[in-house]
Amino acid sequence: MRIISYNVNGIRAAINKGFTDWLASDPADIVCLQETKAHKDNVDYKKIEALGYETFWFSAQKKGYSGVAIFTKIKPTQVFYGNQIDHSDFEGRVIRADFGDITLINAYFPSGTSGEERQNYKYKWLDEFFVYLQDLRKTRPKIVLLGDYNIAHNAIDIHDPKGNKNSSGFLPEERAWMDQFLAHDWVDSFRQLYPDTVGAYSWWSQRFPTVRLQNKGWRIDYICVTKPLATKIQDAYILPDVKHSDHCPIYVSLEK
Repeated sequence: MRIISYNVNGIRAAINKGFTDWLASDPADIVCLQETKAHKDNVDYKKIEALGYETFWFSAQKKGYSGVAIFTKIKPTQVFYGNQIDHSDFEGRVIRADFGDITLINAYFPSGTSGEERQNYKYKWLDEFFVYLQDLRKTRPKIVLLGDYNIAHNAIDIHDPKGNKNSSGFLPEERAWMDQFLAHDWVDSFRQLYPDTVGAYSWWSQRFPTVRLQNKGWRIDYICVTKPLATKIQDAYILPDVKHSDHCPIYVSLEK
């Protein structure tokens, strides 16, 4: 089971930069997108489905904002839109697909960069989402949780930890949430295989055009799995040379 997570920062903009051609190269069996910023009917999805992907979309109520989608060549047994938390579902942040006994959750965690109100919303969202995950695990113990977490967990995951110690996405409270999350038997697939790799980033600020060339980035995109799936991880890597967005895709392969 080959899986990709990718914040495309607008699916229509990504398509204009060659996203569909990249998808035609068969990068994965399941491709999960965040920040689609579009509803399905506003996208030329038929070209994507012609490549063998069935597409499932959960978009924000607000046009041109947020949104998640799953493109899959493996037929899911069932799909769930949202996580039944109104303010999260209004923003189109979570979509779930079950593949037999494996549950895949594609999530676009909130950003707090626009100010205190959104930072507080982020903390509320994180706490509620953690409860949602813990409840789900009671009946679905094999879970893949992927997406844009909007948190760089440790100093190794950010190019300038000292300079960003007060930046949203690297605040102590956010990093503590990641600590708590992973302590509850979740495994960061990339760090399980590459615990000491530096310079492995998945997002680069667009405010300064040279930062991606200089690899001054953050690793804020993750594919985490519950402990029962940890031994199934075959490979995990980041694809910084794929450039349709300010993020890049991340990948994991799981033994079926």
